[in-house]
Amino acid sequence: MKHSILTPTDLACVIRAVRKSVHVRQDDLAGAVGVSRQFAVDVEKGKPTVQLGKVLQLLKELGVVLSVDIPEEASLVYEQLRLRSPAKPRPKKTAGCPSA
Repeated sequence: MKHSILTPTDLACVIRAVRKSVHVRQDDLAGAVGVSRQFAVDVEKGKPTVQLGKVLQLLKELGVVLSVDIPEEASLVYEQLRLRSPAKPRPKKTAGCPSA
């Protein structure tokens, strides 16, 4: 089922609901992803300054796919940018979408 995520609290509720529905403890989820239990607690409290990459790892571990709904024009540009992006991880100084 799709739910709109507009705030960190919205995402926190999704993560907590999924975690509880699959009967996984916070510390077990955190351990599976390689983050601290405190990080998992912070995410589930909706702390807005948590690291996005780690949140995405939690979502992946829970089997949650995060998607966005963007305008058609932006979608075309996004696909072009993805095709230019190298398959291997890029150094931090140039991380992110390749420049157009």
